[in-house]
Amino acid sequence: MPYSALHRGQGARWSLGDAMRPSRHANAFVIAALGITTFVAGCSSSPEAPVDRPHSSVPKREKATGPLQKQGKAPVVTVGKTASYSAASGATGARTTFSVTFHAAKYVTASEISAGKPKGRYAVITIEVTNTGSRDGSFHPYGFMKWEGGNTVTQGVATLYSTGTQRVDSTYHPGEAVTGDIVLDVPHKGGKVSYYEGRRTASLTFVMPSK
Repeated sequence: MPYSALHRGQGARWSLGDAMRPSRHANAFVIAALGITTFVAGCSSSPEAPVDRPHSSVPKREKATGPLQKQGKAPVVTVGKTASYSAASGATGARTTFSVTFHAAKYVTASEISAGKPKGRYAVITIEVTNTGSRDGSFHPYGFMKWEGGNTVTQGVATLYSTGTQRVDSTYHPGEAVTGDIVLDVPHKGGKVSYYEGRRTASLTFVMPSK
């Protein structure tokens, strides 16, 4: 057989066998295609990824630890009248309800109550304090009663002088009541005396007589 024919036959046989074997490039292509298909299928079946959202700037409300005290003007009481207000226990701060009856008010001299010289003039108010709530509460007027009226500067007026009556400065159990006097050193007759109970806003206001 001529060499050229043999050469062509061998070339043909080699080319046919080589064509039957997959090339490395084809294998790489198939593997890559399978990988992409698997990835896409996995993504479509997996749950939706969480989306980052900005946090709300509104703070959470804190839980209240006790009854809230309503803000507003203090109850005003005149001679012969009764008013109620929210009082607190000096030991625990728990709130309860007090009623105060303003029985009388009179202006006296220093000698009448065996007291020293006043800055202005002495006034004695007689009140009845009752704990009408369900918890203990305190009433401590000394240092927490302020007088105001006209163009005079607001000032503290409670004194430690006593007329010999029961002391109303005390802690009261539910239902307990005490009637007694408070001696005040006021600038002049009239005006108003407010009880603050250590707060910025008054708890109760007494209208003082002008005579």
